[in-house]
Amino acid sequence: MTDSKDTGVEMLAAARFIKEIGRGKDGARSLSRDDAAMLYGAMLDGRVSDLELGAILLSMRVKGESVEEIAGFLDASEVSFTPLQAPPGKYAPVVIPSYNGSRHMANLTPLLALLLAREGVPVLMHGVTHDPQRVTSAEIFEALGIHHANDVDAAQAALARGEPTFMPIQSLAPKMARLLAMRRVLGVRNSTHTLVKIMQPFVGPALRLTSYTHPEYLEMLAKYFVTAAPQARGDAFLMRGTEGETVANARRAQQIDWFHAGERTLLVEKQKVAEEIPDLPEGRDAQATAQWIKAVLAGQKSVPEAIVEQVEHCVAVAAEIAAR
Repeated sequence: MTDSKDTGVEMLAAARFIKEIGRGKDGARSLSRDDAAMLYGAMLDGRVSDLELGAILLSMRVKGESVEEIAGFLDASEVSFTPLQAPPGKYAPVVIPSYNGSRHMANLTPLLALLLAREGVPVLMHGVTHDPQRVTSAEIFEALGIHHANDVDAAQAALARGEPTFMPIQSLAPKMARLLAMRRVLGVRNSTHTLVKIMQPFVGPALRLTSYTHPEYLEMLAKYFVTAAPQARGDAFLMRGTEGETVANARRAQQIDWFHAGERTLLVEKQKVAEEIPDLPEGRDAQATAQWIKAVLAGQKSVPEAIVEQVEHCVAVAAEIAAR
């Protein structure tokens, strides 16, 4: 390591890591879990120069993350922020990442969160607040009159009241938010976009709803949850995202796999087409979606069957986790 005279922070010399991961898709070698944790921890702490940081992010983008690298990155991520304490009860909390929003159809992720909360399940959603190209869950929550929790105390208080809680990533994990924002600088996503979708922000076990957008991530994440994820952290559901979101597609339900105790169980079969076309919001903007969600919660409109099934599985597994 070398000392930075400008900041007084002990910087990490990252060349030896870049030498391994920066040789292109075919020539690059993956880091060990310990090295990945060391490198990502330094990135989170701002102990990597801007030049090296850009090289690392782009090298990983080209190479693709290994299971050991994702595990090490996540080890470093989860000690970089203050974890939440779930309220006591018969359900473990459900964690819903929301980083994509919707571009072509209504974003029904807030509906999923509200339905789970109505069943008594503690629900934490975390994500970005705005996206110039998409409608975010944060915007829909605001349209519903549900304000963001901007610190751990506010989030825990809302959970204790039985309310679904949205926490912006910059409030939950500010160091990760900084790396997430590198997309605006580099123009492409980086490993942090995967990490925020699989991290577990609670002290105790929880059920994580996770999604992938590219097919190559299905087996990598499946292998992570079976072989490398700390089992004491709880379980995970993995599905192909609905425009990247972890809510079941109202028109054509995706496959959902459940990862628990090092095992993989198929919960929902792939590509089951809805027998009836669901009555969905006419518009996809935040206000129109919020009004439709209110009508569903009031019993004036039906919950799409795929989401009903997803809620049932979440409630059952959250109860099982809590009972262990």
